Amino acid sequence: MPAGVCGCCGPLRPRYKRLVDNIFPEDPKDGLSKSDMEKLTFYAVSAPEKLDRIGAYLAERLSRDVVRHRYGYVVIAMEALDQLLMACHSQSIKPFVESFLHMVAKLLESREPDLQVLGTNSFVKFANIEEDTPSYHRRYDFFVSQFSAMCHSTHEDTETRTRIRVAGIKGLQGVVRKTVNDELQAIIWEPQHMDKLIPSMLFNMQDSEDLDRAGHPGTPSGAGQDGEENPAALAESCFRELLGRAAYGNMNNAVRPVLVHLDNHHLWDPNEFAVSCFRIIMYSIQAQHSHHVIQQVLNHLDTHNKNTPRVRAGIVQVLLETVAIAAKGSVGPTVLEVFNTLLKHLRMSVDFELGESSRRNSSTSVSSGRGKESEERIVQNAIIQTIGFFGGNLPDYQRAEVMMFIMGKVPVYGTPCHTLDTVKIGHQGTKRIQTMLLSSLIMVTSGFKSKSMAAALPPPFLDPLFSISLMEDSELRQLVLEILHNIIDRHDNRAKLRGIRIIPNVAALKIKREKISKQDVAFMKKHGQQLYRHIYLGCKEEDNVHKNFELLFTTLAILTIELANEEVVIDLIRLAIALQDMALTNEENMPMFIRCGIMALVAAYLNFLSQMIANPPFCQHVSKVIELRNMDAPYLLPEHIFRDKCPLPESLDKEDRLLYFQTADMAECLAGPGYNAERLSIPYVPQVTDRLTRRKSFVDTISLQVDIMSNSLPDKSQLAEEITFETLKKAIDTTGLEEQEREKRRQVMEKFQKAPFEEIAAHCESKANMLHDRLAQIFELTIRPPPSPSGVVSISAGHTQHQSVPVYEMKFPDLCVY
Repeated sequence: MPAGVCGCCGPLRPRYKRLVDNIFPEDPKDGLSKSDMEKLTFYAVSAPEKLDRIGAYLAERLSRDVVRHRYGYVVIAMEALDQLLMACHSQSIKPFVESFLHMVAKLLESREPDLQVLGTNSFVKFANIEEDTPSYHRRYDFFVSQFSAMCHSTHEDTETRTRIRVAGIKGLQGVVRKTVNDELQAIIWEPQHMDKLIPSMLFNMQDSEDLDRAGHPGTPSGAGQDGEENPAALAESCFRELLGRAAYGNMNNAVRPVLVHLDNHHLWDPNEFAVSCFRIIMYSIQAQHSHHVIQQVLNHLDTHNKNTPRVRAGIVQVLLETVAIAAKGSVGPTVLEVFNTLLKHLRMSVDFELGESSRRNSSTSVSSGRGKESEERIVQNAIIQTIGFFGGNLPDYQRAEVMMFIMGKVPVYGTPCHTLDTVKIGHQGTKRIQTMLLSSLIMVTSGFKSKSMAAALPPPFLDPLFSISLMEDSELRQLVLEILHNIIDRHDNRAKLRGIRIIPNVAALKIKREKISKQDVAFMKKHGQQLYRHIYLGCKEEDNVHKNFELLFTTLAILTIELANEEVVIDLIRLAIALQDMALTNEENMPMFIRCGIMALVAAYLNFLSQMIANPPFCQHVSKVIELRNMDAPYLLPEHIFRDKCPLPESLDKEDRLLYFQTADMAECLAGPGYNAERLSIPYVPQVTDRLTRRKSFVDTISLQVDIMSNSLPDKSQLAEEITFETLKKAIDTTGLEEQEREKRRQVMEKFQKAPFEEIAAHCESKANMLHDRLAQIFELTIRPPPSPSGVVSISAGHTQHQSVPVYEMKFPDLCVY
């Protein structure tokens, strides 16, 4: 009876259950029955409302088989699910998907690696299906957690561990593909999910064998057959895909876990893996999002401001890589913020270095202190490279702003408004910061091309730069000259002029030059004296070395090429003659090496200038002097004086005029159209220029001097002097006057160098008061109406009266009488 009942009740089971049961063979080794599977698929397509029941029944059977360890039937059930999922795309597939994901979760929860891999493969197939309608209630939190755990598998067997990790990465890749394109699944970008996704990928990318390959920004390495089973290559491919799909608002959540992972695993020192990660990030994200990454790295650098020097250096080097990639694209509003943050950390590094140096001096541990100091130098060099590289790749208009910004940070003595407080760090720290900031300025200005010198060298930039050039430190002066070279040399002629020497044939250098523009002519009229003065003063510094003279020669040569018209050429010759006279007279008691170096600099420059202006008599005169020096005084030529162990003379013979360049001879050579050779007879005197002074009037151009020190103008009787032979002789003989003028100038310079500040201020104040009194008298005379022959109107007792002034009683100015 029971057998008959079973036989009768069997056909009463629902058809979908009978179709599902039929796909399972008696022996699981036989695999899925294809004919029965086709019947089940046809039934599911014909009756899509049964899909949810089919899925639920398959899930029930699969759960039972997993518990009973009947893994053969588990594989068959998953194969059937996959085929149904691929065949059915109706609206009723949503409940079926829930059953499918429930079965995948069951497999992932098992401890069997084969089942985990099986469930992952099914999920990947599902992730590749494009659904017609979005899902409002489906969540993938469990799958993110489970796949992330698989990525960190620590299975004993190496092959099994690799299989599980690869499956976990593929699963994460499936989650990314399934969610990033679905606006309803934006929750995947939230921190709780990114904190699992990103570290799982980075953990597998840390394989040292694939580190070099991971750093290349080209095609992902996981595209090949071998790469599919390589966790590092597959993780990189997934990482790139995730970043490539990141939107504007998700960049911070995607980058922050990378920084945290690098911190937790101490990957900033060494930082090869960190650099490779951020290269991948910068090449994978959209270009307009680059500034987000830079901002994140800057903030991370701020949080590690008290960490070890090597960690900070590693972060700065990563910032350099990100900046190098982003500089050509959209950097966003963070340009000045990048420099501000880097300069702040540069200052902190100097503080740390000086603090370690002072502690080292007070303790006995010398080796550890030196190691700490050298590590801080690594941080400082990394910051300088980052500043220079970033600034050097910006457009010219932004680069000019950056140059002004950095110059504003350079501490300059005598300017109390600079941003860096130099009181706490002292002279040594101030010099370190000046050196490093000027070094970064050299990198920023490298390749800078400005059409107008006035735009490239505005007074707020030029004045502090020249103030540094007057400091008693040869290294700082060298840096200032190199910055000037970068800005002024717009045709890249520096390489051809490298090294101070007597150039036999300047034409062979093929120097590029253009006609000087009107804007540059105006610039030289306004700032030329300032340039000449700093070159003049820079030549006589006692700590000058060979490199200083080389850079000074290059400066003069570049000025000649880029900014010299006929007037500037005369000024440069006057400057060269003044340098020669300064070395001969030696009023400053300069060492013999400096004096000979100045003479060699003048010879090298005049040789270059004479060939540049193509004046044969001038070239002949210069060549003649150089030939005589070669025979009688080789120490006055650059090829000899800057050679090691060059014998120096005890003194320079002023009487041997043939060894020196003569003003009269050069004026005779330049006599003719084009050059105002008469100006060569006027000795060059360094002028203290001020950018706030007004433009000189026409009266200044004719050298009209007004003695404001006298209380009253002298009468004509006082000016009258009897003209005798002795008077004419004194007027012709100007030697004594030149000596008096030179002595007077020396006394004035000595007074301003050695006198107390209060005395100088009182002297200037008295002169200013006299000037104001004299101006008041002049204004009173000009405002008062002059007498008129027609009469002056006056009112007395209410009646108007006219008072006439005779013409013969009026006093006219001398210039009006003829």
